[in-house]
Amino acid sequence: MIQSFQKDRLTVRIFPDRQELGVSVARDAVSVIHSLLEQKAELNMIFAAAPSQNEFLEALCSYKDIEWRCINAFHMDEYVGLPAGSPQSFGSYLKKHVFGNLPFRSVNYLDGNHPCANVECSRYAALLQQYPADIVCMGIGENGHIAFNDPHVARFDDPEWVKTVNLDRTCRMQQVNDGCFDAIEEVPTHALSLTIPALMRAAYIFCTVPGSTKAWAVYHTINDDVSESIPATCLRKHRQAILYADTDSASLLA
Repeated sequence: MIQSFQKDRLTVRIFPDRQELGVSVARDAVSVIHSLLEQKAELNMIFAAAPSQNEFLEALCSYKDIEWRCINAFHMDEYVGLPAGSPQSFGSYLKKHVFGNLPFRSVNYLDGNHPCANVECSRYAALLQQYPADIVCMGIGENGHIAFNDPHVARFDDPEWVKTVNLDRTCRMQQVNDGCFDAIEEVPTHALSLTIPALMRAAYIFCTVPGSTKAWAVYHTINDDVSESIPATCLRKHRQAILYADTDSASLLA
């Protein structure tokens, strides 16, 4: 049985397992894609890169009746300084799980190896302004971050759209917990990240958050005051955001 409730403007849906969760997110996202493409010639979508997105992206790629050639694809963060083509790169993850599997109109990668990070941030911000996001498909980090907006760098009123951030220890340890790195010492300390205003400008947000390691983040996203100390609480102010949890990530909720 699916449980559903509202917290402020945020819809929360809880599923028995992450497979059913992922299928449901994909189905809902596809419904919105179809609806929007009846109204406009092309769409812009931003994707998160994390194991939490695996089931959703697999299900999304199974839909062949979508005009993917009308969709511009973006991703929301990238490590600074990883070797080109590294499997831990978020661009590599998205190419494997979605960008390389669907015939998008365009795929726009963040370059974490650009010799000048500020130039790369400005370039990507200009793209996001030229192609305003219609749909964001995201997750929530173990510390409550969205994209790489960890609590110490998160700003709800950030004047930038893309910026360089230093990653806190909890965020970096999550990458070890997810099996992306063997030890925290291997995890980069900095990344390029879309900011909270850049993400919140999207018309629709689908937030996929399975797994027991996300239980603390889900609980505090729903129950804490809306503040930058738990960046994901900003979702409760968005007009069209849905948080998808499974019984593991929702285990701390009453």
